Amino acid sequence: MPAIRAVCIRLAEMVADQRHYLAPLPEPQEAERRTVLTLIADGLRSKPVTEGLDQHLKSLEELELRSTGSWSTVASAQTEWITTAIQYLESCVAQLPTGERPDSYWADDVVAGIIASARALIGVDELQARTEARYSGPMKRISPEEI
Repeated sequence: MPAIRAVCIRLAEMVADQRHYLAPLPEPQEAERRTVLTLIADGLRSKPVTEGLDQHLKSLEELELRSTGSWSTVASAQTEWITTAIQYLESCVAQLPTGERPDSYWADDVVAGIIASARALIGVDELQARTEARYSGPMKRISPEEI
């Protein structure tokens, strides 16, 4: 289904945009991670990947399901985009005859699967990312010698 492919592209792009969300690594690992995530995000926007999906991608863009990096600084943005993706898939399925529609909550499962798969492929550990984001800021870390 083209709608699922389009949602997959946008959600995977959002996950790849975690370069804005993760705490910096020491060089050269940080440069390598930034390069890899940028290549993934660029690849997701390439013509071979998006071919035949223009209508769906435009509809999703109008619904603001496009990765901008703001989701990493605004806690509710990722949840809003996930909800938008689910609603978009549900609206596409509503056009199918009743007997051909999937079970309830199928869109939730598809979106969750896309996000989990993209994170696994990219190597993003959500717990580690949240911990890094929370504790790597301007606050001073206390070493064991200072206690």
